[in-house]
Amino acid sequence: MKKIIALGLLCLCLISPAFAERPVKVGTWKTAQTIQPFFYGDYTSRDIEILSFTNPADQKTALLAGNLSMCGTTLAHAIHSASQGQPVVLVASLCNRCSALVVRKDGPVEKVSDLKGKKIGYVPGTMHEILLRETLSRNGLSPDRDVTLVRIDFFDMGTALARGSIDGFLSGEPFPTIAVTEGYGRILSYPYYDDSVGTINAGMLVTEETVRENPELVLDLVRGHAMATESLKANLDLWFKKAVSFGTERSVMEEASSNIELSWDMDEAFVKRAKALGARMEALGVIDRQPDYERLFDLSFVKKVKEERGL
Repeated sequence: MKKIIALGLLCLCLISPAFAERPVKVGTWKTAQTIQPFFYGDYTSRDIEILSFTNPADQKTALLAGNLSMCGTTLAHAIHSASQGQPVVLVASLCNRCSALVVRKDGPVEKVSDLKGKKIGYVPGTMHEILLRETLSRNGLSPDRDVTLVRIDFFDMGTALARGSIDGFLSGEPFPTIAVTEGYGRILSYPYYDDSVGTINAGMLVTEETVRENPELVLDLVRGHAMATESLKANLDLWFKKAVSFGTERSVMEEASSNIELSWDMDEAFVKRAKALGARMEALGVIDRQPDYERLFDLSFVKKVKEERGL
């Protein structure tokens, strides 16, 4: 009888979801430039579950709470989090470029200085916020005194601009292109940094605990990220089809793609640009101190994948 009971418990363990391997949860946005995690399952035997978010802060919060194993983040948000001593680690790049400053098509703004006294939509803690503050400052405007910065999720910016609730926004694609194609907005500028920072934008984040306790998982995810990135860059139709499933029209996606660069590689030059970004953030008053960049960046996983791929 005891043998029968033991065998029954064993069978229960094997078939019960409670005893099954839990899915690996990864957070990202449903946008064309943050699309790679949706393909991780194609390149690993692990059970991958993708959770979509609308901003990097919520993803990072879920990561630190243990509800995600990896998530996307803007480099600005990663630097800000690390400057506060949070145990986050960047293990791969996610995308470059992607940003544009948009104003109302029928509005009076012809140059950046014309934004004085205007309302501008932004998402705090993103590369877009830093680019916006930098652009305004370079054109003689104080981001805190000369304009009104209005916190709006990326997905709501177009509606706010079309209704006249704001006079402009700085956002990632495809929202700038949508504003143009739908006739209510126009591109004022593509605000990228000089060569010291370049066009770096976002990366993939894990916790220090995950790197320490489960490096095999991190390597699997970075490997899947690299393979997904290269596959999408080589097969634009696959990239476009998935982006269209997020609600972006094919024509918009094709137009916006010229302002998007999918990426996964990180090297010492990348880290140097991130340090330059951190210096700009401190100068703008976004952070009070520089983070420990040696702690924030772990290039070992990307290096391992490059070795595996003979790169």
